[in-house]
Amino acid sequence: MRALIIGGVGGMGQGVARDLIKQKQVEAVILADLYPDPERLSTKLRENKKTSLIKMDVNDHDLMVKAFKDVNVVINTAGPFYKTAVPVAKAAVEAKVNYIDICDDYEGTEILFNSDIDYMAKKAGITVLTGMGSDPGTNNILVKWYADRMDKVDEIYLYWVVSIAELAGAAWDHSLHMTLGKIPQYIDGKLVYVEGGTEETPEQFLEPLGTCHVRYVGHPQPLTLPRYIKGVKNVIIKGALIPLWVDELIQEQKKTGLLGSEPIDIKGTKVSPYDMALKLWETIPEGRDNGPQSSGLKVIVKGQKDGKKITYTADMVGRMAPGTGLPASIASLMMDAGDVTIKGVVAPEGCIDPDKFLGAFLKRGARIHQTQKISSMFETDRLEKDK
Repeated sequence: MRALIIGGVGGMGQGVARDLIKQKQVEAVILADLYPDPERLSTKLRENKKTSLIKMDVNDHDLMVKAFKDVNVVINTAGPFYKTAVPVAKAAVEAKVNYIDICDDYEGTEILFNSDIDYMAKKAGITVLTGMGSDPGTNNILVKWYADRMDKVDEIYLYWVVSIAELAGAAWDHSLHMTLGKIPQYIDGKLVYVEGGTEETPEQFLEPLGTCHVRYVGHPQPLTLPRYIKGVKNVIIKGALIPLWVDELIQEQKKTGLLGSEPIDIKGTKVSPYDMALKLWETIPEGRDNGPQSSGLKVIVKGQKDGKKITYTADMVGRMAPGTGLPASIASLMMDAGDVTIKGVVAPEGCIDPDKFLGAFLKRGARIHQTQKISSMFETDRLEKDK
């Protein structure tokens, strides 16, 4: 298998590559990046005979198509994905090569599903798998794993936290963007749009994270999960940057207009407040508490089984790069093995076998803390049992 990773020199791209080079069936891993500096690579990647570096701009359609024709799969790790997912997927479709991304921006997902990319991919006989990171990605597959064990799924809650000690580059753009304007949530059986960054909820994560305050964020799952988990009433996703001062400062920037997109005049120069704030976030964390070198996920699935209410909860904690890179690597290997057969645009829960994926994920050292709660469908029945 030959794989090409867009954004291959970045943290997430290297996270994918580190797993791929260990696999016998992988012949080559091409790291494509706008800034292909070998000094940015880890020593293991830089010295491995399977890896090579090339310069690539996601705005150069013809260059991408030409390069993609020489590989079996394209893995897009270059964010922000509301800017990159569509152009890279279009090039992959034209090159007739399978595509995977770790897109965590709902706009990119929305366009991929609703544009002609889906039709073109089906016609070309290829898979466009979007959102195959940790969130979305691993948690979508956990939801499917639990849903397969229920008679009916009623509610899905997805929570995540990322320490700014792990943030760099385009991740800051995504982190600010996902809290702005109206973002999708699936509530009472309908897709609705709520104000990003609102409805703060304290939620307990595994150590060393502890209690974190999560808010509505713009991620793809409210768009994708109801497609595949029929009858679900609520798909809620909330997230947070930690330590807490980060999200609090972002809220202040929103209120004061510092995250606005309309250019303003500063001494005769037109400046976008958002672009200025994004630049400032490269230095704002300096000299402050940046939190632990860990990020966390929590998946809660509520439903019914054999006439009883059941709630599954899964918790994970770890480093962001391997946590995001491993799922994309595993999915590419499953594609190569013929385990992904759906053509067209699809989300992880729509095409990835949960048992095979989770088996490979756990084999690589991942740890998932799970709980299960079963209660009666009828309150009176529960009360009688308590007597």
